[in-house]
Amino acid sequence: MKAIWKKLECIKYPGLNRNIVELKLVDSVKEEKDRLEVVLSITNEEAFPLIEADIKDVFKDYYRYIHVKLKPKEKKSISYGSTAKPNNRAPYAKNIIAVTSGKGGVGKSTVAVNISVALAQKGYRVGLLDADVYGPDIPRMTQTGHEKLRWGNNNKIIPSENFGIKIMSVGLTTPRPDTPLVWRSSVAVSALIQFLEDVDWGELDFLVIDMPPGTGDIQLTMAQELPITASVLVTTPQMVSVDDVSRAIMMFKDIGVKIGGLIENMSFFIAPDTGKRYDIFGSGAGESLAKKYGIPFLGKIPLDMKIREFSDSGTPAIAVGDARQKGYYKNIVENLLKEVAFKL
Repeated sequence: MKAIWKKLECIKYPGLNRNIVELKLVDSVKEEKDRLEVVLSITNEEAFPLIEADIKDVFKDYYRYIHVKLKPKEKKSISYGSTAKPNNRAPYAKNIIAVTSGKGGVGKSTVAVNISVALAQKGYRVGLLDADVYGPDIPRMTQTGHEKLRWGNNNKIIPSENFGIKIMSVGLTTPRPDTPLVWRSSVAVSALIQFLEDVDWGELDFLVIDMPPGTGDIQLTMAQELPITASVLVTTPQMVSVDDVSRAIMMFKDIGVKIGGLIENMSFFIAPDTGKRYDIFGSGAGESLAKKYGIPFLGKIPLDMKIREFSDSGTPAIAVGDARQKGYYKNIVENLLKEVAFKL
């Protein structure tokens, strides 16, 4: 049996320089004459066929029948908490900020990244969790898209780091950036719970969560499993965006999550050649909405080509932009810190 385990130590986990025995992924081994059975405990099912093939190749000259199986997952409820009395699956974070929107395409992830870096620039310890599992944009926006999961000696996932913040995204778990995650919501929620509990975040002053758009399972589960300090909502002045973010506002009000404020993104456009201002998506909708629902208005961010370019290149405007571009996000963070009694 020792010889079998020795050979298993030669099999590396895909993309890592650590073997499956070292990572404690081999649950059990059974040998009976010309049969070998290896049971693996792996959460990433995409890695299973690769490891299975390696095991069969290593032992093909020793056994006639080789069976590699996945250990059945223990079914456990992850919805232990409620919105009235949420669990705290992130006790390492003093404050949790949920950045969300009513609809996609309003620049929510760009805002989440820049808010996170702005907080880090003020000396706070910040983690950024990309909870938008079907459209994980954070790796591109933080220049971490080339990185893959790594495990520390404590068998916890090591988050990526850049611009002074720690980063975790489901986009770092896929073999290629264009790999689609065709998951039911229960699977997506399970993955996010794992990122909360099995990532070595360390002690954080702020855990910023880039939520998916809308008012679905993930938003509800995060409110049940985390004591969210404040939500930050992002909209554009366009009426379809305002209509959708209104539903998000009402959701947070209904479940008792404090709303830290509303941000109007793509608020206006200044033509670089003439300096003329254009209100492409309308004007004043964000401030009117904040007044209607009695929530703070944190600020406006224009439709700026350089901010877009910074996001696409993975260099947040708050880190590399000019004083004016940095000022938009600094002002929003200052207003948020004034509006919410964070634990600091």
